[in-house]
Amino acid sequence: MATVKKGEPMDKHTTFRIGGRAGVFLVPDTGAELATAVAEYPCAFILGGGSNLLVSDEGVDAVISMSGLKEMEVRTEADGATHIVVGAGYAFTSLSRVAYRKGLAGLEFAFGIPGTVGGAVVMNAGAGGGEVKDCLESARIFSRGDFHDVSAAELGLSYRSSALPAGTVVVSATFALMPGDRREIRWKMERGIDARKQSQPLAYPSAGSVFKNPPGDFAGRLIDSLGLKGLRVGDAEISSRHANFIVNMGKATARQVLALIEKVEETVLDKTGIRLEREIRLVGSFHP
Repeated sequence: MATVKKGEPMDKHTTFRIGGRAGVFLVPDTGAELATAVAEYPCAFILGGGSNLLVSDEGVDAVISMSGLKEMEVRTEADGATHIVVGAGYAFTSLSRVAYRKGLAGLEFAFGIPGTVGGAVVMNAGAGGGEVKDCLESARIFSRGDFHDVSAAELGLSYRSSALPAGTVVVSATFALMPGDRREIRWKMERGIDARKQSQPLAYPSAGSVFKNPPGDFAGRLIDSLGLKGLRVGDAEISSRHANFIVNMGKATARQVLALIEKVEETVLDKTGIRLEREIRLVGSFHP
């Protein structure tokens, strides 16, 4: 039976360190427990690593955390290709470390990306020119009361998104990797994390990039060009290091963050005619 908690603070489970309480917080450890949890709470929010999320100050009724699904299997084929089958709750950065230790190339871009494998698949996470769809072979999903194995092509992965229908849960993913030079793999991983340290506000809690980059431009550049860096509402601030990040400078609330998001959207649209698309997901009620 899945672990069940009542009134669980969601700020403990988001990279923003923001969010009210979950009325019911379930942590299944097996596929069967997941199926039971979804059947009992069909409208529950499915939680991965808590990145790319802004949970409302009022909290959320029910949450199913995938953190208990961390199983992993490594299969090496006759042609040298290796498949890593990993549970949705496994940390994406930790997966890149496993690949490195085994001398497998293809997941270097994942090093430093927060969140879990399941969330990375749903969002087609990427960095430094690499993304999930480059090495994902298939995924196991739970949808409409049953488990299904689907190819990467069927997931409809595109820039920071997928075509998975609402209510679909990624249970595990299979990545196809090839042997590589461990020194080169490590160099790519270190180069990627160094770039993040130089450009991103890693010293403060955030949800990662707030907006997707518009075609032919960068959201951060647009926001910066309009003088919005450093704009603050309460303890929520548009980062002075990277304008596409909103950081929690202490005790920021979800409403304060949303106020900044809406200010950016309105200003960019008014000054440039560009309608920014959110990468961050709002969870719970944000009505006045």
